[in-house]
Amino acid sequence: MPRTAYVNGRYVPHARASVHIEDRGYQFADGVYEVAGLRGGLFMDMGLHMARLERSLGELDITPPMSMEALKAVLRETVRRNRLTDGYVYFQITRGVAPRDHAFPAHARSALVVTAKRIPPGRFDAAMESGIKVICVPDRRWQRRDIKSIALLPNILAKQEARAAGAYEAWQVEDGVVTEGSSTNAWIVTRANTLVTHPAGPAILNGVTRQVLLQAAKQADMKVEERPFTPEETYEAAEAFISSSSAVLLPVVEVDGKKIGQGIPGPVARKLRELYEAVAEFSP
Repeated sequence: MPRTAYVNGRYVPHARASVHIEDRGYQFADGVYEVAGLRGGLFMDMGLHMARLERSLGELDITPPMSMEALKAVLRETVRRNRLTDGYVYFQITRGVAPRDHAFPAHARSALVVTAKRIPPGRFDAAMESGIKVICVPDRRWQRRDIKSIALLPNILAKQEARAAGAYEAWQVEDGVVTEGSSTNAWIVTRANTLVTHPAGPAILNGVTRQVLLQAAKQADMKVEERPFTPEETYEAAEAFISSSSAVLLPVVEVDGKKIGQGIPGPVARKLRELYEAVAEFSP
C-alpha cells in the first residue's frame, strides 16, 4: 500500500512529500524531532515523547506549529491513513522557511513533517536472544545532547563506524566515560548486581525508554545508580544492554571485541525487558 506523509497541513503521498529548499531544518538542522513506537495500534509512552518535544522546542525557542493535542490528532490520522498497527511514527518540527541567515528569522512559521513506518512484530527477537556487539568511539557531538535535535551527523558517523566494524551500535566516550550510543542509551550491570546508566543532563539524551526502564527497575527494588561508567568497567561487567524507543532493550554480549559476562544475554536484561511491559504507557 502506498505510504502517506503529513507536510505542513497536508496529507500527501510519501513519494511526493517535500519541504522548501530554504526550510531551516534542511539548511541549518534548525529543528527537533521525536520517534514514538506503535504496537497493536497503540502509541508507546506518547506522554513522555510529547513532554520531551515541548522541552526541546522551548530550549531552541521554536514556537510549536499547533497545540500538542492537535499534533496528537495529526499523528493518529497519519497512522490511520497508513493502516499501521506496529511500527513507529516520526515527527519533526523546524523553525520554518526563511531567507538564509544564521540569526533567527523574525516571522518564520514553524514547519511540521510526520511520517509512519511499519516494523514487523518480532523484528528484534533474534537480537534479544543472541545479543549484540558494540564498539566504543570518541564522542564528537555538541554540548546540548539533552535536546533532541535533528543535527545528527556525529551520530551517523558513529553508527557507520560500528557497522563497518561488524557491530550493532557505537558507545560514545567523552573524558574517559561512556555517555550513550549513537541512537540508544547505554547500561551495564555490575558484578554486584547494580544497574548503572549515565545520569540525565546535557551530556546525553534522556531517552523515553530509559525513563520507563528506570521506573520499572526502581519499582522492582533493583539497585540502580545513575552515574558515568568507563569502557574498562564495561569489560568487567556482568551484563550490558542498550535501550531505545524502537527496540526497547537489547542485550550487549561484546564490547570492543571483549566478551561481557558469559557472552550471552543475562537475566537482568531479560527481567527488565519484561518489567517494561507492565510500566510502559500504551495509548490510542
